[in-house]
This record gives sequence, C-alpha cells and structure tokens, in this order.
Amino acid sequence: VSAMDEQFQAAAPEPGAPCADDGMTWWYRWLCRMAGVAGGLSCAFAGLWSCVTINPLNIAAGVWMMLNAFILFLCEAPFCCQFIEFANAVSARADKLRPWQKAAFYCGMAVFPVVLSLTLTTLFGNAIAFATGVLYGLSALGKKGDAISYARIHQQQKQMDEEKLMGALEGQG
Repeated sequence: VSAMDEQFQAAAPEPGAPCADDGMTWWYRWLCRMAGVAGGLSCAFAGLWSCVTINPLNIAAGVWMMLNAFILFLCEAPFCCQFIEFANAVSARADKLRPWQKAAFYCGMAVFPVVLSLTLTTLFGNAIAFATGVLYGLSALGKKGDAISYARIHQQQKQMDEEKLMGALEGQG
C-alpha cells in the first residue's frame, strides 16, 4: 500500500461520520469552505504585511496569521496544499469535527493575533477567518423551524396556560 493509497483511505468518509448528518446543506457547506479559503488568503496577505515592521508583537501576530492561513487551507481546501503528504488526512479529520468545534477553533485562532497586536492589519486580516467560524457556529444552531410549527407550539402553550388559570379559579371558588 503506497502513501497515496493511505491518503485516499484516510480522506474517504466513514459511514456515520458527523459530517454526513450535521444538518448543513451542500450550498452552505460550500459557502463555509469558500469563506475559509478567502479567510486563508486574507490572513496570508495581512500576515505578510504585518511582518514588514520592526515591532516584535506585529511580527509575532503576522507569523500567527500566516499559520492561521496555512491551517485554513489545510482544513478547508487541501488541494491548495498538494505538496504536503498529510493534507488529505488532516482535511478528512477536520471534516469529522462538529460545526461548533470548527467554529470555536476558527474564531479562537482568528482572535489571538488581534489580541496580540491590535492594528488595522490584524483586525481586517482576521475578519474573514473569524466570519468563517461564525458561519460554522450558525450551522451548529440548526435549521430554523417553520411558522406552522411555531404556531402549534404557541397554541398548545396558550391552551395549557388557560387550563391552569381555569383550575386556579375553580380552586378559589
């Protein structure tokens, strides 16, 4: 078995994997992936720009942003990292994470450079990466219910409240 075969086996989705039943539609999953790629690009360019300084905190934030870009590319678009042997395996493992886990990870790694060095470069450079985390976080909340379901729940709750009120009034009289 070659290393390439092992990568394809690692990238193949397993039955019952969380990504199969996470409730995300295909277009929303692609939106999140595109946002991840755009976030990686913005982090890479802003990180490179942030490193062109003499302030050590800006350099550290820039290096962290370039690391964020690499991680975003590795998790969301492994085809951008074809020269790395383990790219497909990392992407397959990232696909198995639940959306709220990805949201916490992406938002956390986007906030760190901003906390390290609050400049416009770090703020705008990490904005799209943070937005990717927000998109995954919104998908973790689940689908919105329809108006008919909400009307039924409201009607049942109203009936229960009226029955409790009638029971309390009959108990007094």
